[in-house]
Amino acid sequence: MTDEKVRGFITAIAQANPDAATELDYRDPYTLLVAVVLSAQATDAGVNRVTKRLFATAASPEAMVALGEDEVAALIRTIGLWAAKARNVVQLSRQLMERHGAKVPPQREALEALAGVGRKTANVVLNVAFGEATMAVDTHIFRLGNRTGLAPGKNVREVEDGLVSRLPPAMLRDAHNWLILHGRYVCKARVPECWRCVAASWCCFPDKNTKPPVVRPPRKAPGS
Repeated sequence: MTDEKVRGFITAIAQANPDAATELDYRDPYTLLVAVVLSAQATDAGVNRVTKRLFATAASPEAMVALGEDEVAALIRTIGLWAAKARNVVQLSRQLMERHGAKVPPQREALEALAGVGRKTANVVLNVAFGEATMAVDTHIFRLGNRTGLAPGKNVREVEDGLVSRLPPAMLRDAHNWLILHGRYVCKARVPECWRCVAASWCCFPDKNTKPPVVRPPRKAPGS
């Protein structure tokens, strides 16, 4: 994708969804951090269901440590990898208390040193909580970067670096949410809905679905 097409693509999806924001429910940097850690291999809707209960009981590092791993696990059991996530959430809460005065640090190195926090999670927190122009590449953005030609890459870091270098700097901070939501609801994994994509004319995907699916009326039962 040429630089002109990159600008046209991101401008089109930005105009279509100007108020794009994370779909995870959170109250502050700490609850955002916990929600993002829990979101690995889980849907945002599923995470929101468990954090509603979890944050009603423990919405601070001190409360989470006091709640303990077993109780956290019981509250988040409906999402994938719940046992490891419960362990990480309690451990990172303890680390925040010991290292950062129970506050979420706004530095990448400090975030990535916390239990269960990798580059993608750190990028989300830096972007959403602290307003930094970072690009968190999840499965949706990885697919989008490669399928459209926006920023092809063999791994998530290559796609991240490609997007950071190619997107207009003034749009980079918000592009994280524009791209995630576009990949989640339009440029879907199995069947991309190119026929309703506002950025289709800039996209380099060779197998565009240009026509909406035919919806056939249900068959009438015999004698009805």
